[in-house]
Amino acid sequence: KPGLPSKALVKGIMVALLSPSASVQIEVEPVGRWFEAFLKRRNRNVSASFQELEEEEELSEESEDEELQLEDFPLLRTLDPKDWKNQDHYAVLGLAHMRYKATQKQIKAVSLAFLPEFIRIAMVLKHHPDKRKAAGEQIVEGDGDYFTCITKAIEILSDPVKRRAFDSVDPTFDNAVPSKGEGKDNFFEAYAPVFERNARWSSKKHVPKLGTMDSSFEDVDNFYSVWYNFDSWREFSYLDEEEKDKAECRDERRWIEKQNRAARATRKKEEMNRLRTLVDTAYSLDPRIKKFKDDEKTRKENEKKAKADAKRKEQEEKERARQAELDAARLAKEKEDEEAKLVAQQAKKEKEIQKKAIKKERQKLRTTCKNWNYFGDNESDSVKMMEDVEKLCDRLELVSLQSLNEGLASGSKEEGKVAVEKQVQEVNAQLQKEKDAEVQARQAVRTAVQASGGGGGGGKGWNEEELPLLIKAVNLFPAGTNARWEVIANYMNLHSTSGIKRTAKDVINKAKNLQKLEPGQKDEINKKAFEKFNKEHAAVPQTVDNAVPSERFDGAEANTASWTTEEQKLLEQALKTYPVSTPERWEKIAAAVPGRTKKDCMKRYKELVEMVKAKKAAQEQVGSKSKK
Repeated sequence: KPGLPSKALVKGIMVALLSPSASVQIEVEPVGRWFEAFLKRRNRNVSASFQELEEEEELSEESEDEELQLEDFPLLRTLDPKDWKNQDHYAVLGLAHMRYKATQKQIKAVSLAFLPEFIRIAMVLKHHPDKRKAAGEQIVEGDGDYFTCITKAIEILSDPVKRRAFDSVDPTFDNAVPSKGEGKDNFFEAYAPVFERNARWSSKKHVPKLGTMDSSFEDVDNFYSVWYNFDSWREFSYLDEEEKDKAECRDERRWIEKQNRAARATRKKEEMNRLRTLVDTAYSLDPRIKKFKDDEKTRKENEKKAKADAKRKEQEEKERARQAELDAARLAKEKEDEEAKLVAQQAKKEKEIQKKAIKKERQKLRTTCKNWNYFGDNESDSVKMMEDVEKLCDRLELVSLQSLNEGLASGSKEEGKVAVEKQVQEVNAQLQKEKDAEVQARQAVRTAVQASGGGGGGGKGWNEEELPLLIKAVNLFPAGTNARWEVIANYMNLHSTSGIKRTAKDVINKAKNLQKLEPGQKDEINKKAFEKFNKEHAAVPQTVDNAVPSERFDGAEANTASWTTEEQKLLEQALKTYPVSTPERWEKIAAAVPGRTKKDCMKRYKELVEMVKAKKAAQEQVGSKSKK
């Protein structure tokens, strides 16, 4: 009958199942999992495929002697054979309780149960058309009988490809995904069954479970790594609306296949979005993830705090080391200053002793010469000798004075006169040499001035007084001063005694010429300027009655060395620190400037005041001219 297997087909199936097929010997080299299957086949002396061996391992826990239990499907008689695509094939065959877990062996046993020669199960026997007809039931001819649904179920479930297509759209499968509100309080109860339910679609076996709150970080990370890279075998070819086998031509088949591919891709994309939504929602609600993040945050904060503490300790160690170095340097400087102070005090004492000694020797020389009436026979000779004696007192050193006084004390008047005259001749010769050297130096300066050119002032040259004044003005008004060269020219016109008025052009030309001079000539000009300054600022000219000790023994003389930039800064700071109302102001200022005395600081202060006044006057004069 149409829709039912014939007796010849049944016999063919029996022969195929019971008689061994002809084998062909082929030499192969099994490797990997195929090698494992080969060993099992050889040890068990059977010819089984690798897939069948895997299925046997999966069902190893089930008893082989257990009888297959089928469930009756009450709605079987009401099924429409034409609507076979929407029927539940597992329920039709009585496997609704096993569904996708049913093995191919079990499905094969059910299918054989529907054949007349292998009928062993009474529940299925009653649906066979022959038995129903023999029982007097009216059978619908053709494909209209509901038994066609049974044969269609056997056809689909017996074919692994068609069975997988039907399993992919299993009507009893729950595709629902819990929302965020459902799993907040009972995360594991809400999501563990969902993941176990969807694990059936994995292409890989042994999908990890959700676990518990006590699961380790590695287990949780492995779980979400597997599900974020989930490889689903689920496909939707069973839901194709058109069957290409029913097409009338090749173009129609291509069009149907194209439509089916597009529909499958859309459903596959929706399926992957559903799984991704499930995983994302679970990840956002998983309390373990929050716990791990909090632990990681705490760990990083602890590491950051430990690094900050280590850095702070390192900074403290460096600060302590630096402070120790500063303390050591301060103690060393204090010790050095104390030693220098002691040395200065000792030197001062020695100078005082030496001053007293030389003063005593000078007085002794004057007294001796006075007692002998200055070795003169008349008043004019005595006055001349008196001047020579004062010259000796002023020029001779302590050793020479002591030697001369010893000679006068041990000799006669005539011998003393000879000794004094000899000493006077030597002093005069020395003075003459110094005078000649000074004349030569002046001549050299004059020659340098003439060689450098006159330059300005209506053709009038620059004298020895103007050159040091120009150098001083250039240093006093550095580059950057507003109308610098006009200010310098006005400064020179105010302080020069030559009566020649210099212009800015004259000053510029002369400054350029001075830059071309040799270092020796510049030093000579500066030396003359300094000698002129000492001469102008000398307190009282030396006379016979007002003689001062020699320069080398006079400790009270001011330090005439030039002021350095550091000393100038210290002086300015001390002037700000100790105002006019401070008691003993200049003693404190001198103490703040190492190497400078009270007299040096006062003298430098006066010079600065004069320079500032001159500078202001020159600038005011230039400003008034510019306004006019």
